[in-house]
Amino acid sequence: MKLNYLGKSAIVTGSSGGMGLDISERLSNNKIKTLMLDIKEPPKKFLKKNKYMIFKKIDLTNFKELKKIINKFYKENNSIDYLVNTTGVLWFEKDVSLIDIDFEIWDKVYDINLKTMVSLCKLIIPKMKKNKFGSMVHISSIDALSGDNKPQDAYGSSKAAMIRISKSIAIQFAGSNCRSNVILPGAINTPMQDRWKKNPKLKKNLEENIPLRRVGKPKDISSCVMFLLSDESQYITGTEIVVDGGVTAKP
Repeated sequence: MKLNYLGKSAIVTGSSGGMGLDISERLSNNKIKTLMLDIKEPPKKFLKKNKYMIFKKIDLTNFKELKKIINKFYKENNSIDYLVNTTGVLWFEKDVSLIDIDFEIWDKVYDINLKTMVSLCKLIIPKMKKNKFGSMVHISSIDALSGDNKPQDAYGSSKAAMIRISKSIAIQFAGSNCRSNVILPGAINTPMQDRWKKNPKLKKNLEENIPLRRVGKPKDISSCVMFLLSDESQYITGTEIVVDGGVTAKP
């Protein structure tokens, strides 16, 4: 199936590595002008190779600076058609059970994982409404769906809240042809999982518990994102798609 895109401009956050980088490249390949936002810079060759890319280094929790950058991009392109929000942190050693967690860590995780989503929507949705077109995809996690006896409670609960917010904005702005959906990845081989390099056995044990017998790749997520942005998904909004190799289907 060939995917078609009505929009011509996009913003991708958390864009400099893993899923965000792969999504940005696929948008560029479809000639969609894409603003990449991240606190880290992407590979230099990447920007030279993909002429439809613009990169701005930013701490996304800085609302004032974020507003300035987004307004400039909108003015230059007359629209922001797509938003892909991949921003997130998972601090294994610091993000622990709620009875043990330092509230400073809790607040930082929520600021990065959830408040940035709210900030982006606050700035971008009015512009989508004005043009009566927009599609948003937010990257949550299957950690949002269940508890854990070795938890990252701030991460999991912030990712669960993303689902609720996405459903709400999908309903609020459907009349303006603005859609919002969530993807819930399982284990994906990204820089967030650098611990696998130090302990390959962790990855091997994990794969044995995944029905498809492998950890996901960034392109497994970007393929789903590109479908949800495309015109082929124009009747899909306010929902979530699990991309986890079958893990959550297990009894």
